[in-house]
Amino acid sequence: MISNPSAFITQLIYTRHAKDFIFICCGVIMASIGLKGFLLPNNFLDGGAMGMSLLLKIITNVDLSLLIILVNLPFIILGARQISISFSVKSSLAILLLAVLVHFISIPSITADKLLISIFGGFFLGAGIGLSIRGGAVIDGTEVLAISVSRKSSLSVGDFIALFNIALFSFAILLTNIETAMYSMLTYLSASKTVDFIINGVEEYLGVLIISAKNEEIKKQITIELGRGVTVFKSDKGFGSRGTFEKESNILFCVVTRLEVTNLLLEIEKIDPAAFVVQHPVKDTKGGMIKKRPLH
Repeated sequence: MISNPSAFITQLIYTRHAKDFIFICCGVIMASIGLKGFLLPNNFLDGGAMGMSLLLKIITNVDLSLLIILVNLPFIILGARQISISFSVKSSLAILLLAVLVHFISIPSITADKLLISIFGGFFLGAGIGLSIRGGAVIDGTEVLAISVSRKSSLSVGDFIALFNIALFSFAILLTNIETAMYSMLTYLSASKTVDFIINGVEEYLGVLIISAKNEEIKKQITIELGRGVTVFKSDKGFGSRGTFEKESNILFCVVTRLEVTNLLLEIEKIDPAAFVVQHPVKDTKGGMIKKRPLH
């Protein structure tokens, strides 16, 4: 039992803020390397607000650090309204820090190979964006706009970002050349995959919902043989392939990695081939028995 809850909560908040600060600083440094070491010297683009800043830099020759602030400013204001003031403050500080580093640091062009520029430029920039998001901030405000649009229309966040980038790369073809635009698309793909990797981690999780008359046997198999945690929900009457069932039953829920789901389904099928199983992706997990516990 916690002896001093107030002190514990205060320590928890300070620890969280310290972690956010480290994530944001690392993210800004990584993004600066991607911009100054790869993309900027070779006039390559990315998607989103950062890609818009780079495109404006090519067209107008205005300092990129200034463009990063100006392009992201509307998104930061929108973020204060749509998400929270603390998010907006952290994002503002992250963008200002990125602008300062981009303006003052000097990194020699690392390679002249266009393929390496697009892949590794996207990797460093994506790592910077992903780490900043882990710290509760953004250095590319496109997702803030996407969230706002998705709340007011039938477009999902992913749909809006895709349409935004299609428009951006179309302008890039008209204003630069098709080769640069194609390499920039590759940069965007590299960056987006890196962001996914940073946010979701190496292991991708699946939530598995199991409805079966033999739920007790399946629960024992999952907990004892597979060493996984199971949550049991009480269910009322319903309707299924065998018609209406009146009596109460249990619904099982567990979370496993993608690598383990095949084994889990096999164990379920051994006990009840007619079990109804629903799988859905899980973005992140905390606590519980996600990691395999020792069986003995």
